[in-house]
Order: sequence, then C-alpha cells, then structure tokens
Amino acid sequence: MKWTAIAGSWRHTNFDIENQVREEVRSLLVLGNGLVSGGALGVDFLATDEALQAGIDASQLKIIIPSKLEIYSAHYLNRAREGVITREQAETLIFQLETVRSMGSLVEGMAQIIDKEAYFNRITKIINIADELIAFHVNDTQGTQDTIDKARTKGISVKVLRYKV
Repeated sequence: MKWTAIAGSWRHTNFDIENQVREEVRSLLVLGNGLVSGGALGVDFLATDEALQAGIDASQLKIIIPSKLEIYSAHYLNRAREGVITREQAETLIFQLETVRSMGSLVEGMAQIIDKEAYFNRITKIINIADELIAFHVNDTQGTQDTIDKARTKGISVKVLRYKV
C-alpha cells in the first residue's frame, strides 16, 4: 500500500482549503492508498475527518502524535485556556484522536513536553512512513516548509498547494 502524507497549517484554513483537503483525501482513498497525518487542528484534522467519514479501514490510517494521547490532550486543553484555540476546538480534536486510537490507528510518541522540537520530530516520523506528500502550504509557514524539505530530501513525490489566508 502507498502511504500519502497530508500536511499543512493548523492555524489558518478556509472553505477552499477545506474542500481541497477533502478532495485529495477522497482521491487517495479511492486509489487504495493509506493516509498518514499529524493529528493537529486545521489540515490534519480535516484530512482525518474526511477519512473517518469515508469509513476508512484502520489499516489505511496512521495518525502520528508527538506524545501519549493524555499528554497531547492536556496540551490542547491548556492552549484553549491560554486563548490560542477555543475549548471546542480542543475537545473536538481530542474526540477525533480518541476515535482514531480506538481503531488502532493512533501512533503515540514519547515526548513529555509538547514544543516545537516535539512537532518537528513528529514530522520526521510522518515522512519516514510516507511514500508521497500533499502539502497545503498556507502563508509560507515554517512547519509545513520543514515537512516539504524532509520529503524532498527523502526523494518522495511532493505536491505543494500554496495559499495566502
């Protein structure tokens, strides 16, 4: 099975980005490919949501997070308390990740602290699994650029869709 990584902004999405993410996920599933993504808000959330709505088989889904789900969940709830995201966003993401875990498709890392290093290590794990990357590069963010660079270094196919939001 070919593994397609979907990556992109967690902060900024819009209707066009959402539609394109969902279309790309539907296309890769029709081809029988697996989806690997990062379990964050934004593009990762949309890709995972589309896969779950399609009734994806657990063998076609790998969601990589940098820590155990309990640590990751606490991090998102803390970000909501800080006002970076809403509590609803945190709770919706946590519910989605609990669903993915119950399917046996959640790959939990060992980070104890969720910081930039933990996220960049997660990107490395995603690209190590991926046979190709579809990147939704919104506002030239550093994290998505790191993902693109790692995929190109690995020598896999990279499709970059650029947006300004």
